[in-house]
Amino acid sequence: MPICPLCNGFNNASFSCAQCGNSLEDSGRIIDYFGPYSAYMQIDSMKKIDGIETTLQNNECAHLFYCPNCNNQETILIKE
Repeated sequence: MPICPLCNGFNNASFSCAQCGNSLEDSGRIIDYFGPYSAYMQIDSMKKIDGIETTLQNNECAHLFYCPNCNNQETILIKE
């Protein structure tokens, strides 16, 4: 079973904001924002409804990144 290196603290991510170039902050998996119990659901089941067709088949974890400078939000796929 593939695991996300960001969710499990193996790696840190460093991405720049597409709008202002500032460093983005990781806000976690986007599937955790779907509802109050989504963080406790099976990850593969949630990937089927995350709105991104490739996350399940390509072993990707969709993370929400936030720019504290311009409030831009970006979804970045992390390879598991």
